[in-house]
Amino acid sequence: MAKARSRAAARKIKDRWKAKEWYNILAPPAFDNVTIADTLSDSPDGLINRVTGVSLQDLTNDFRKSHVTLYFKINKVDENNAYTQYVGHTLTSDYLRRMIRRRRSKIEGVYDVTTRDGAVTRVKPFATTDKRIQNSQKSVVREAMKSTLSGQAKKSTLSEFVRDIIDGKVGSEIYKSCKTLYPVKRVEIFKTEVISQPTIEIKDKKPEKKEEKADVEKEETEEKKPKKKDKKTKEVKEPETKEEVKEEPKEEKPEKTKKEKPKKVTKPKAKKTPAKKTATKKAPAKKKTTTKASTKKPAAKKTPAKKKTTKKEKK
Repeated sequence: MAKARSRAAARKIKDRWKAKEWYNILAPPAFDNVTIADTLSDSPDGLINRVTGVSLQDLTNDFRKSHVTLYFKINKVDENNAYTQYVGHTLTSDYLRRMIRRRRSKIEGVYDVTTRDGAVTRVKPFATTDKRIQNSQKSVVREAMKSTLSGQAKKSTLSEFVRDIIDGKVGSEIYKSCKTLYPVKRVEIFKTEVISQPTIEIKDKKPEKKEEKADVEKEETEEKKPKKKDKKTKEVKEPETKEEVKEEPKEEKPEKTKKEKPKKVTKPKAKKTPAKKTATKKAPAKKKTTTKASTKKPAAKKTPAKKKTTKKEKK
């Protein structure tokens, strides 16, 4: 009996945490495979179907999206990395309470929509108004919500549809469709649930754009190559045209010589300019007369002699 008790006590003393390992939980490729959290598990099989909730602020570092919480489910484990898939999202309760006020009506709806890749999602939008409206008006707005959601889902895959919901593009489309029926104040999609995952593999738009750019660059390089060949063909053709051009100027050469003769007549006109310079040299001769006049002026200063005579007369 004592041996059995000692064995049971030894089993209880064993630390189960030592047998566990840490695993990194990664977001799906639509969210750039960002690490969401770390978790412990005895085996990788124990991680499958675990659900983790993360705020969009932690994924994008945008504090304006702190009211959005995303849910991911683990579906695959590779070494110490656990890969997830999108399951749904919700808006926080405090964010929803801010939009609802007294004497206003709230229009809610629940719709199951299938995306282009075969995924079935349950979408729950709501709209608010400035006044209370009748039930008949609410039903008209709900029908507009349903038609716009189904149209947007058929055009895009699950990842694209979720991205448009989080960014608010789907809400703006619903607002535009409902505006003609009744002036709705605001539209939000406060909850989504993925009922079935996609069954058809369709690439997102982002990688397609990269492939298109690569194709365009190839086409540009291919277009540039034949252009170089054209230049070579043009160079071969140019000598033929030059010969034709050389023949024409031969006839025009005598005309150019005739035009050069009048230029020789203009050259003697330029020789007349030195004659003008001689005329300018005569101008300084006139200045000599001015200098003579300037010499005569000091002779007029005989007033001091007169002053002496005046002093003798006084004596």
